[in-house]
Amino acid sequence: MNLDKLMEVQGGLDSHVVLEKGLEEQDLFNQKVLALQVEIAELANETRCFKFWSSKEPSEPEIQLEEYVDGIHFFLSLAIDLKMEPSSLMVWDDFTEANLTETLLSVLSEISSLYVLKDVNLPASIFLEDLQEILREAFQVYVGIASKFLGFSWEEVEEAYYKKNNINHQRQLNGY
Repeated sequence: MNLDKLMEVQGGLDSHVVLEKGLEEQDLFNQKVLALQVEIAELANETRCFKFWSSKEPSEPEIQLEEYVDGIHFFLSLAIDLKMEPSSLMVWDDFTEANLTETLLSVLSEISSLYVLKDVNLPASIFLEDLQEILREAFQVYVGIASKFLGFSWEEVEEAYYKKNNINHQRQLNGY
């Protein structure tokens, strides 16, 4: 996994969006947190992991992968906002969640705490370190979802990320 390159590419897209939309003076952190939550929920919807009432099959793997990498975009964008080094973003540990539903809920819970903590009046250094740790933990679990539950290799995730990043750039150029 080349997080250095992924964060560089994401930073380029983020800068492009901010300039194109005239958002230089806006703090977009909370919007990115909500966007990440929505993307995780869209992934859950495509996997149908929580839909105990339905017999319908999950979406095709390609659709799940696209939703998954949409989440990667916002994780990386938040990491850039929190001034995280790519090497500090990844900590490899096994996670214990037994199924995809629990795992997604765990990630959503961590992401929600980013919003909650941001509103607490803490000294800047403590605040930033806490936010970084929360994002690191959530990202670590999210990365594990790809192989443990969805059956994707990191190479497939990276390839899909770059493909979607190009689509996102094209969308911006076309007034999305």
